[in-house]
Amino acid sequence: MGDRLTERLFLAVALTDDVAHGLAAFLTDETVRLPGRPTLPDKWHITIRFLGSTTALQRDRILEFLDEHLAVEPFTLGFGLLDAFPKPSKASVLWLGVDRGSEHLRSMAQISEVAAQAAGLEPEDRPLHPHLTLSRIRPPMNVCDLIERVPRFPLSMEVDRLTLFRSHLGRGGATYETVDAILL
Repeated sequence: MGDRLTERLFLAVALTDDVAHGLAAFLTDETVRLPGRPTLPDKWHITIRFLGSTTALQRDRILEFLDEHLAVEPFTLGFGLLDAFPKPSKASVLWLGVDRGSEHLRSMAQISEVAAQAAGLEPEDRPLHPHLTLSRIRPPMNVCDLIERVPRFPLSMEVDRLTLFRSHLGRGGATYETVDAILL
């Protein structure tokens, strides 16, 4: 890939197969009908840093920096309750929160931010709010009842890597391809 060609990249924590299957079963319960356009299980991840349009040189610099500086030990990630952006009464995104391991995710995000800026990418203007997007809702709607009745997702998982994904935009939505992984 030449210096001017770019890829659409992001850093994320991918779900383990067990948690993805468990969450899919959890969400098919009749009490949980997701409104809007649900995110497919093969696209579930927790974004740590969206990189956007990235050259091969920038990508390699980010990976090298993370290989040297990602000083986060493997950890347990536990999930929380459903919530919504911008707020439950006018939701455009329904998501599952993280309640265990979020401090580790924030550490990963801080180091990833330094790596991205060192590679010449613009600073991220929003702090990390660890979550797993479940559905996009257009037009926005009130999901307060759904959020109140759905219990906490009970599974947890061990996180032992940060994954670099390539995003391909298309008519059926984005598809994600694993580019590399940085082991913790």
